[in-house]
Amino acid sequence: MTEVHIYTDGACSGNPGPGGWAAILVAGTREKELSGGEKHTTNQRMEIKAAVEGLLALTRPCDVVLYSDSAYLVNCMQQKWYAKWQRSGWINSQGQPVKNQDLWELLLQAVGEHTVRFDKVKGHSGHTYNERCDELARQAVKSL
Repeated sequence: MTEVHIYTDGACSGNPGPGGWAAILVAGTREKELSGGEKHTTNQRMEIKAAVEGLLALTRPCDVVLYSDSAYLVNCMQQKWYAKWQRSGWINSQGQPVKNQDLWELLLQAVGEHTVRFDKVKGHSGHTYNERCDELARQAVKSL
């Protein structure tokens, strides 16, 4: 399978407010930048949306490392919080509906087509792709 590195980020002006997401796909020497936004959203939704869109851009099953500065996203996927949410009918440990269930379900569907490892990167620490994703996501907010 093709090895692909996907770098993602989300941004929001106000929370909730207008938001943007970005993903950069890197396969060998090829790179593809993706971004978009929503007029009324949250930062968490944009973080998840970036991962979903990055994975949906793949045209065949791949071996993926997906990088995010979102602890919420990475911890959910690494620690499989979603499995408990699914078993509980998408109710969290506080007895409340899981926020962003729609995007979590889309992400789980997109992950299912690939071998995916989620890795945490420190945001705003000079990582080239993370910084570029942040720039693209913020540009997407401004373009709304």
